[in-house]
Amino acid sequence: MTETQRREAPTSFFPWAGLLVLAAAVFLSITIEMLPTGLLPDMSRELEVAESQVGLLVTVFAFAVVITSTPLVALTRRVPRHALVVIVLAVLAISNLLTALAPNYELVLATRVLGGAAHGLFWAVVGAYAGHLVPKEQIARAVAITTAGGSLAFVLGVPLGTALGHAFGWRTAFAGIAALTMLGAVLVWLLLPRVDHRAHETDAPTGARSGLRGDPTLTAVVLVCVVTAVTMIGQYAFYTYIAPYMIEIVATGGAAVSPLLFAYGIAGAIGLLLAGTVLGKHPTLGLLIAILTTGFAVGALAGLVSMPVLAVAAFVLWGIGFGALPPLLNTRLLHTASARIRDAAAAFYTTAFNTGIGGGALLGAVLYDSIGLASLPWAYVGILVLSSVIVLLASRMHRRRR
Repeated sequence: MTETQRREAPTSFFPWAGLLVLAAAVFLSITIEMLPTGLLPDMSRELEVAESQVGLLVTVFAFAVVITSTPLVALTRRVPRHALVVIVLAVLAISNLLTALAPNYELVLATRVLGGAAHGLFWAVVGAYAGHLVPKEQIARAVAITTAGGSLAFVLGVPLGTALGHAFGWRTAFAGIAALTMLGAVLVWLLLPRVDHRAHETDAPTGARSGLRGDPTLTAVVLVCVVTAVTMIGQYAFYTYIAPYMIEIVATGGAAVSPLLFAYGIAGAIGLLLAGTVLGKHPTLGLLIAILTTGFAVGALAGLVSMPVLAVAAFVLWGIGFGALPPLLNTRLLHTASARIRDAAAAFYTTAFNTGIGGGALLGAVLYDSIGLASLPWAYVGILVLSSVIVLLASRMHRRRR
């Protein structure tokens, strides 16, 4: 389907099958990225390294995304998007199989670099794929569906992977997700509609490089990406180490980690639903509500550790607040960016998101080793305050320009 055909297509048509397949691919990629967070103690014991070093596997994965996504996007700009999604899913599957077979920490680290490179290219493509499949007025709906795959990863992917790893060993969990990802590549090949991603080049002949410089939406896109990076630094400084935090600080016990992650994922799905039905109607206000809800919940979790029931309730509220943030940020990005820089904007967003993930996991490791686990939620609260200030400043700048 070309860009011209997409514009002329009746708005009543909605590519459910294609978007659901994309959601499944997103589910697999997010599960792969975050799987070590639920298996920190298990991997730490077998690989004979500190839990903070296992947490750095998330950092390495995310920084591989940041470093490789832009050159890989440039190298593959002429490759059909459909084929590229299949290829990167296959590489992700192979990287996870290699992780399962790696005999030591150093080789596990290397396999995560390979997976991160594939993951970055995957998101640079998938981030704009929904925009190619539907008219602009249906973008929010399409993004909500594909983003649901990420929420489902927290609902089912990470908790089930964690449970599988606890029962049969963390290597089994990585081998299992490798098999599912290869199956996902086959389903994408069979069911995902093909798109002409170069149709925009009629509007910007030299692509993003020339279009970005004079594009009036660039400043707004950059601000969305800054808010994304800052927020994710706080999120993953804490969430990467949530398993040891709940076990050691809240004293829930190791057996409770998988059910707690499942509850967090369900809460995230509720947040996603709220983003698509209520909060998304008022983008700035909705974003602020989601950020402030997350900050309140994380602060309550840190302050109520002596009362495990209330702490768990705050943990679930955190899931609701954060679950709304990625769809709100992604929808805002796609609405903000002009059509000619949409692919570039998606690549920027992917870079910002993974800079936040990698930087957050690294910050969390430093705080964990130097100050202790109990400092992580308070660092997150402070970062969310900064995110709120940036959102307010961006909104004020936007009103002045208008």
